Amino acid sequence: MSHPIRIILVDTSHPGNIGAAARAMKNMGLRELVLVRPQAFPSAEATARASGADDLLAQARVVASIAEAVAGCGLVLGTSARPRAANWTVHDPASAAALIVEAAVARPVAVLFGNERNGLSNEDLSVCHALLNVPANPEYESLNLAQAVQIVTWEIRKARRPRVRQLAPESPPATAEQVANLRAHLAVVLAEIGFKDERNVANLVARIERLLARAVPDEKEVQILRGVLTAVQRSIDGRAAAGP
Repeated sequence: MSHPIRIILVDTSHPGNIGAAARAMKNMGLRELVLVRPQAFPSAEATARASGADDLLAQARVVASIAEAVAGCGLVLGTSARPRAANWTVHDPASAAALIVEAAVARPVAVLFGNERNGLSNEDLSVCHALLNVPANPEYESLNLAQAVQIVTWEIRKARRPRVRQLAPESPPATAEQVANLRAHLAVVLAEIGFKDERNVANLVARIERLLARAVPDEKEVQILRGVLTAVQRSIDGRAAAGP
């Protein structure tokens, strides 16, 4: 069982960013939003920008200090767009997300986002264990607050889920024998239509074999391809029977 992952917005000046951050959180399955000294909240603009995530806004906690916001949390990370003088450990969103998901097994985790103009102060960061930085174009590193929340929460969702989503196959993979029969059939048809790779005659069949190996066709796909080849042969036979 995982404990909550708490998104904390500090000194947010634009209520629309609070709503957009709530929307980003709900998109990625996070629900615990804490606001430290927001300039305007509740707000109709925040509700409008939440676009259906107004339930997160309704249950958001408004507190007067970061200490209140992180109360009960184990790991606390602070986002920062600029280098800091202190000897901080700095994570990118992917490595931070892995750390967050692992730490949330034991205790709630908090991720702090500063205000739109100045970010988190050094005093704000004093409660943090490490920093989280979103690498951006060094010529234009300014990220909107809600965009930053979206990136971090997306990485958290990825870290929580299996890397590969397994879907039931439409058809089982073709057997080695079926693929070999397809190669042989293709070689026959190429000979019948007189196709030759004049630049690489010796390796033509080998290249086709490698192509099929990379494709990993299933049984249905092999059947379709052999059906196409059979149709080509019938067309050749029909033209031959018709004569000149």
